[in-house]
Amino acid sequence: MALAIRFDELLRTGQVRDLYHLATIGNVSQARISQILSLVLLAPDIQESLLFLPRITKGKPEITEKVLRPLVVQEDWDEQRKAWIRMGFGKWTHRE
Repeated sequence: MALAIRFDELLRTGQVRDLYHLATIGNVSQARISQILSLVLLAPDIQESLLFLPRITKGKPEITEKVLRPLVVQEDWDEQRKAWIRMGFGKWTHRE
């Protein structure tokens, strides 16, 4: 999530020209950059939850960009939140 926010900032401020430029710098495909950038379309509270996930010290993370793709295609944030809970990630909702 932090990477998506950073990529978005680099594009918005003109520090990189376009997705191709960003992909070249990151040594990844434009498609991968698009996948990562799509995370900025998530509801703000889901983004916050992702940013505050506990550190993974061993094994693979439960929540990945690929797992989040169905949420990103939902334009309605309330629908994203419902899907987030249906996917079993409500336990990761960040609360002060």
